[in-house]
Amino acid sequence: MRSFGLSFPTFVAGAVACGMLVASCSSSDETAGPSGASGNGGQGGIDGGGGASGGWMPDGSAGAAGTLLIEAGVTDSKLTPDAACAAQSAEATLVKKPVDIIFVIDNSGSMGTENAAVVTNVNQNFAQIIQASGIDYRVILLTSHTTGQEVQVGPPLSSGATSTVPGNNPPIFYHYDRSVGSHNSLCLALDTYATPDVHSFGQGWGTWLRPEALKLFVEITDDGISCASQKSGHTYNDANSVAGGKTSAEAWDKDLLALDPAQFGTETERNYVFYSIIGISANQPPNKPWEPTDAVMTSECPTAADPGTGYQWLSNMTGGLKFPVCEGSGFDAVFQKLAEGVIQGAKLACDFEMPAAPPGEDLDPNNMLVNYTPSDGSPLVEFKKVANAAACIDNAFYIEGTTIHLCPQACTLVQADDNAKMDVLFGCKQDGPA
Repeated sequence: MRSFGLSFPTFVAGAVACGMLVASCSSSDETAGPSGASGNGGQGGIDGGGGASGGWMPDGSAGAAGTLLIEAGVTDSKLTPDAACAAQSAEATLVKKPVDIIFVIDNSGSMGTENAAVVTNVNQNFAQIIQASGIDYRVILLTSHTTGQEVQVGPPLSSGATSTVPGNNPPIFYHYDRSVGSHNSLCLALDTYATPDVHSFGQGWGTWLRPEALKLFVEITDDGISCASQKSGHTYNDANSVAGGKTSAEAWDKDLLALDPAQFGTETERNYVFYSIIGISANQPPNKPWEPTDAVMTSECPTAADPGTGYQWLSNMTGGLKFPVCEGSGFDAVFQKLAEGVIQGAKLACDFEMPAAPPGEDLDPNNMLVNYTPSDGSPLVEFKKVANAAACIDNAFYIEGTTIHLCPQACTLVQADDNAKMDVLFGCKQDGPA
């Protein structure tokens, strides 16, 4: 049996996906000793006890006694690291799960100061902070480049915009050029999803999204919600009230999820978070964001027209932060906090590639275990293989092609433990090459 170790070190963002570095297989004549003992450099007994020299390491040295003593359960035979050949372990190469960030920005006449502050801060106090974190990110703007209180983003995020054409900079930056009014941003987000803009960039801003990425909406406006969507056929109006905001937010959320479940998820497992920079009154201190657990309020910051109760509800429903928009004051701190929220809110990816078979060997995916070792010292948890996603049960995983996917409950368990360790064990095919 071969063992491939995956360890999850502490990191600022929780969003990681796992790849594996596989050590070459070496033949060995070491044998497992009886319970509580070890053979000549071999593995300790099944009960976890072992002699002083038990445990095979990648460099051929003896490891700690009783290392990786695992009982199978996917077959009647006992799966231990010595079942087929010498056990091997390799550290995982960790990368962070990608995020697609969609800014929807009001271009109405009252947004001049705020939109100038967006242009000033979106590079230095947002994109560069996320880039430094190591997250694979993409920024998409849904706002006007040429009319009203336009938004024209320069390098390094963009490739260098002209006065008439946005400076799209694939794969990092895309600008969907469409004027956004005081109250219609949510409707435009739906209606332009699969419709080209005036420059015929793509087939709507949805073509720039990545299915594997978490989606983060950032609404920037000093008004509320009042619009009718051609795409959904529904009207949304928060009426500047708590109740109206809840109704409009729930309706739009349902329509967004129906628009493209592969991108935005489902009601029970959303794949988007909604951040709001809106007319809400300031917190104390003023640069402190309102959390998604803070109640929706109707009080406004000084120059705002509306409190944006519908946007507040969307943030609360999806775990997003809320900031005051008034006059763009303190937007440097707002965008820094926004970037930190994006980084901290990202999630651990629960899928990773199967390791390649060592030379001369065939790995048997039907004879396989994934074991999770909690960082708090709790007992090891064995994840067993099921046929597919529909067959998922607790403490299980399935394989599609060459990708291992943790089932939802197992994924949730591991996501809550930044320092988790996982081991992947395979049996070698009996009829594989010699």
